[in-house]
Amino acid sequence: MKQLLFVFVGGGFGSVLRYAIGKCLNTTENGIPYGTFAANILGSLLIGIILGLAAKNETLSQNSTLLLATGFCGGFTTFSTFAYENHLFLKSGDFTKLCSLYHCQFCDWFFSRFCRNFCGEISVDTSFNVIDC
Repeated sequence: MKQLLFVFVGGGFGSVLRYAIGKCLNTTENGIPYGTFAANILGSLLIGIILGLAAKNETLSQNSTLLLATGFCGGFTTFSTFAYENHLFLKSGDFTKLCSLYHCQFCDWFFSRFCRNFCGEISVDTSFNVIDC
C-alpha cells in the first residue's frame, strides 16, 4: 500500500508540472505543442538518469525509484497527450507538423536511451562522495 502512495504522489506532482508547462509553452498561433515536447524531453532525460543510477549504483531505494521514475516521470511524460496532439495534426491534414513531431520524439527517445546507458556506467566513490565519469 505504501508503494502505491509513492506512485500516486509522484504522479500527481508530475501531472501538475506537465499541465503548467503546457499552459506556458503551447501556443494557439502555430499549433505546435512545445509544452508537451518539452515535458517529454525533460521527463525522458530524467527517467533515463534515475533508472541508470538506480541500476548501476543502487543509490536509490525501491520507494525512491517508484516515487521519481514511475510516479513523477510517469505523470510528467504522457503518451496520451502526445497521441491526442498527433491525432489533431492528422485530422487537420498537417502532415508536416505530424512528421516533425514524430521525428523529434524519436530523437528524444534515442537520446534518453543514450543517457540511461551512460548513467549506468557512472561509478560513485563513496569515500569522497563524488561522481567519476
